[in-house]
Amino acid sequence: MSGLLIAAPASGSGKTTVTLGLLRALRKMGIAVAPGKAGPDYIDPAFLAAASGSPCLNFDPWAMRRELISANSALHRGGGRMLVIEAMMGLFDGAADGSGTPADLAAFLGLSVVFVVDASRMSQSIAALVSGFANFRADVRIAGVVLNRVGSDRHEAMLRRALEAVRIPVAAVIRGDKGLTLPERHLGLVQAGEHAGLEAFIEHAADTVSKACDFGLLLRAAHQNLVRPSAANIARLMPFGQRIAVARDIAFAFCYEHMLLGWRRRGAEISFFSPLADEAPADNADAIYLPGGYPELHAGRLAAASRFQEAMKAAAARGARIYGECGGYMVLGEGLVDATGMRHEMLGLLPVVTSYQKRQRHLGYRRVVPLDGSFFDRPMTAHEFHYSTIVSEGTADRLFAVKDALGDDLGTAGLQRGNVAGSYMHLIDLAGEAA
Repeated sequence: MSGLLIAAPASGSGKTTVTLGLLRALRKMGIAVAPGKAGPDYIDPAFLAAASGSPCLNFDPWAMRRELISANSALHRGGGRMLVIEAMMGLFDGAADGSGTPADLAAFLGLSVVFVVDASRMSQSIAALVSGFANFRADVRIAGVVLNRVGSDRHEAMLRRALEAVRIPVAAVIRGDKGLTLPERHLGLVQAGEHAGLEAFIEHAADTVSKACDFGLLLRAAHQNLVRPSAANIARLMPFGQRIAVARDIAFAFCYEHMLLGWRRRGAEISFFSPLADEAPADNADAIYLPGGYPELHAGRLAAASRFQEAMKAAAARGARIYGECGGYMVLGEGLVDATGMRHEMLGLLPVVTSYQKRQRHLGYRRVVPLDGSFFDRPMTAHEFHYSTIVSEGTADRLFAVKDALGDDLGTAGLQRGNVAGSYMHLIDLAGEAA
């Protein structure tokens, strides 16, 4: 078993593109890879899955218990696959309380770090930057540096000479290339499912990395210091039904694969349907899950999806448990106001109206405690990230008591009416000792 963490000093350094290229290049070399994403990101995993040909799991050192990270790592690397995890933000950036960094994950799993640096606007100073990161924590090992966005042979020579003084090997040198940039929108990258040229982009990234990379160095580093985790049958977020229908399309794409894995390991049967294609959930589903996504960009189509709407209302009437989070919560509501100010009628299963007209960012880790009457029964960790706001709320039970990563009380969040519930919280794991 082997593994690497692809990290950087900060967001925007190019680590996603490097990771995509590396995953595809390793796959072409015949090396089985298991992709991972550090932190709560629910957009990047689809890109990593496309590059590797394998589902991507999140490994969140703030929101996940040590035993969940360990168990998922062991299951994901089954068959001797090489674990390649892309970090979030900078190597030592975490939650508001400073914990849950990619470095914490690397230390816990014993992963060597491949450090991606945007070198486009520096020369000798790269030695101070890399040395500072390499020596900041004794339990985190930077095995090599990827010099990204290098301008010329002369520029490369200056960077290499500077790094010789701090004895950090160069794993790859990648020249500046406008063709290695992915489009973005308000929550991050434009989704993989919306990127018509994604396969060509990944192939270009793989070709670039293949020509630039010292694979011998990386493969040696991947086999050093690795912790062999246990795949014990641990406690996980319980499925809220035996047969769960999950909405899945570009409007409902923010679903954590580790949660589906946990539900399956608890015996749940999972089916998928597309609200945007006006599909209904399975008739025999006793639970329906509407994940987050971008319903605000497709509100008109969702409002016109009569078969989907009728089936959801019928499922609620027959007693199926329905849970929507973030975008799914918005669709469970009575109305959704888009960026132009137009209101679109949603399912009306919860008394809430949301709006994307006046954007306001809500971002951060959360600890949530289910309130009386909720069909969740244990404290959990979650992540909140959206720009929509609540315009109005009617009478319904509150769902969660919420605190942020610093322990500050954020009041209550979410609504429940009978067997239908929703909130802006993206649930991640049971509360416990994080990695």
